[in-house]
Amino acid sequence: MTQRALISVYDKSQVEMFAYALHELGWQLIASGGTARAIEAAGVPVTTVEQFTRSPEILGGRVKTLHPAIHGGILARDTDQDLQELALVHPAPMHSGGGSGQRSEPVEGWGLIEMVVSNLYPFEQVVARDRVSEADAIEQIDIGGVALTRAAAKNFERVTIVCDPYDYDTIIAELRANGATTRETRKRLAQKAFAITARYDAAIAQYLDGSAQTADGDFALAHRTPSTVRLRYGENPHQQAEWIPFNAGDPPLGGTLLQGKELSYNNLLDLDAAWRAVLSFDEPTVVIVKHLSPCGIASAVNVADAFAAALASDPISAFGGVIAANGAIDGDTVRAFGDLFVECIAAPQFTDDARARLAKRKNCRVLEILTADGRPQTAEVSQPSALFRLPSHEWRSVQGGMLRQTIDRGDPLGTPWRVVTRRAPSDDEMRALQFAWKACQHVKSNAIVLARPSTGLRTGGTATVGIGGGQPNRVDSARIAVERAGERARGAVLASDAFMPFKDTIEIAAQAGVSAIVQPGGSLRDQESIDAANAADIAMLFTGVRHFRH
Repeated sequence: MTQRALISVYDKSQVEMFAYALHELGWQLIASGGTARAIEAAGVPVTTVEQFTRSPEILGGRVKTLHPAIHGGILARDTDQDLQELALVHPAPMHSGGGSGQRSEPVEGWGLIEMVVSNLYPFEQVVARDRVSEADAIEQIDIGGVALTRAAAKNFERVTIVCDPYDYDTIIAELRANGATTRETRKRLAQKAFAITARYDAAIAQYLDGSAQTADGDFALAHRTPSTVRLRYGENPHQQAEWIPFNAGDPPLGGTLLQGKELSYNNLLDLDAAWRAVLSFDEPTVVIVKHLSPCGIASAVNVADAFAAALASDPISAFGGVIAANGAIDGDTVRAFGDLFVECIAAPQFTDDARARLAKRKNCRVLEILTADGRPQTAEVSQPSALFRLPSHEWRSVQGGMLRQTIDRGDPLGTPWRVVTRRAPSDDEMRALQFAWKACQHVKSNAIVLARPSTGLRTGGTATVGIGGGQPNRVDSARIAVERAGERARGAVLASDAFMPFKDTIEIAAQAGVSAIVQPGGSLRDQESIDAANAADIAMLFTGVRHFRH
């Protein structure tokens, strides 16, 4: 008995090849609108939905596949009652023996549909664009496609739902081997289909609620998405792990792995931390992260010099770390690595010279982060963060539930900084304080960052010289930062992610020779800290904004 496949897709990637393969296997193809035209143009026989239902599409294409002949054929169970009802009660469809213009005489009754190939209008991608009107967004809400997908998925006992072009090859291989898909395959594809429609509806609901333009994983983290990828293991080899993209098909961190083994769970965490940090800066900047903690951050006129300064911040911790740059990695930068063992490198561009040199580092993963339009960055820009798709929210799991918050993008626009000591910072100190304040926001609380203008570089710049964080108290973080800075602490500036409730941190900074401090302020003991800073001739500013990172 001839099997039928209904094909109605927005994303027509590889659909002609899939249709041709089905036709070779003896399937009858039914397709809607543009899908039918694409298949017919490829020389594959196809019956249009209008021919099958004997009803034209209406309302400018809003109603095409919403017809009893279609949904009856999909939802009918393999029972005598359902089959008799389809065969005897309803008028016959029109069949095509060749192209969509060739019709044969109708036969009695509606037939079964054994496969549905459907993907949806790109609602999330459209509403993520700038200045999309509500009317345009509403037109991107798919109705027929969702109905087809859910109907086929519901009836997976008999019907195969295919909603992802990545599955085409697997389906054809199974059909060629067995003549049919297995129940296990149909159930897996049904789960995938329901995950897609659930996420789709969540994105629409959030848009209509006036929230962020895209769902940012509201449903993806609660339900495995269609393109979930199993990782080799989690934080440790005995733990299992998966990559779950917010948008189906998105690669990890929105990048292309140019070289090296697949990215591990820990690689992804470290790269995410480094990439977020590096996009906080407009100047060419490099961030080195080890075990989720920045150990070196530096800005300079070029990426090579920025790397050298970031490495100098803590060369011991940098061994085996990950590196992120907000500009192109070139041959000079790779030469500056020297014999440093690097786990991963992420950047928006790698020059040919850099790639040739990195190819000699067999155990180094190289990730080219793509811009929001899916391309490598081709030139230096004044504001790198503007080129990349940045999520609006972040998630964390706790026992029994999830936590969701907007991402900390730095001080709210227009936040005033206030000098609270007798001495105001010099221009050089102010530039270093602004750098240290950005860097501090990416260090685990209690965060203390020491920074100063870089020395020994051809082009100057600013870099961290000591970082302390992740400690139960701020005093220990300050001691760690000062110890790592050594003599470089003299004349450096200090940033603290939260207020200093006692003068002890100020006194540690003064003994090390720190010249200026930036902190949120707001403690009941602010005056104690101010008095200690004045006594040490340290300039201090309050920002009024806290930047905890737990």
